[in-house]
Formats: sequence, structure tokens, C-alpha cells
Amino acid sequence: MNSNNTTVDALRHYLLANTGLHLLWEMLQIPLYTVWQSGTINEIVFAVLHCTAGDVIIAISTLVLALVLLNKRDWPQQTSMLIKTTVVAAGLIYTMFSEYANLAKGAWTYSDLMPLLPGLDVGLGPVLQWLIVPSISLWFAEKKIRAS
Repeated sequence: MNSNNTTVDALRHYLLANTGLHLLWEMLQIPLYTVWQSGTINEIVFAVLHCTAGDVIIAISTLVLALVLLNKRDWPQQTSMLIKTTVVAAGLIYTMFSEYANLAKGAWTYSDLMPLLPGLDVGLGPVLQWLIVPSISLWFAEKKIRAS
């Protein structure tokens, strides 16, 4: 398998893992938002799907950004802690900005169940999501490539 095919396969595995894990995460954390109590079933389903789609866009964008900025042409054949760190950091930075901005403009609100990061008033759920999901997804993609 040539390097380009390997990279495309790794991106496909990363995208697959991200989509499934972000969808699961969004379904599990929806009670941490007020839409869970005040929204209709259609609004709740829309929120979960809309947020999952946004998560997937952020996930693929942060990986491509990391690969381009770091000029890592050997990924995924050679795993890189720098790639993983950059993807997670970029996702966290964007997520914290997005949470703060969307809360400020009232696009969504947290329920009383959402634990907040002290001093930042950003939900712990989304922060943990962007520490855990990309890390697992990168591991999955790299594992699938090494196994092929």
C-alpha cells in the first residue's frame, strides 16, 4: 500500500471513530444542557446531530491542520505525540472558545448538572470530550493502519 492510500485509510478510520464517539458523547451529555428539559424530542435530536456534525468538522480540521503545520508526511506510519498533542490542543482551544461564545450569545445554556471549569464558566463535559475523543480516534486510526 502506498503512502497516500495509507493516509487516506487512516483519515477514514479517524473520521469513523470520531463520528461514532462524538455521537455517543453528545447523546450522553445532552442532559447537561437545558434543551434536555425544555426542548421537544425534535429539538433534542437536532441538537445532538447538529453538535455531532460540528464535532466531526472540528476533528477532521484539527488533524489536517496538525499534519500540514507540522509537515508530518509519515503519519500514520510513524505515530507522533506532537500530532496527537496538536490535534487535542487545537480541539480544546476551539471548543472552549465556541462554548464561551455560544453561551454568551444564548445559542445554548447549561443545566444545573453541568460541572463548570472554575474561573472560565465553560462546561467540563465538552472539555473532557475534546481530551478523550480525538485521543481514542487517533489511536484507533493508527492501530488499524498498523494491523493492515
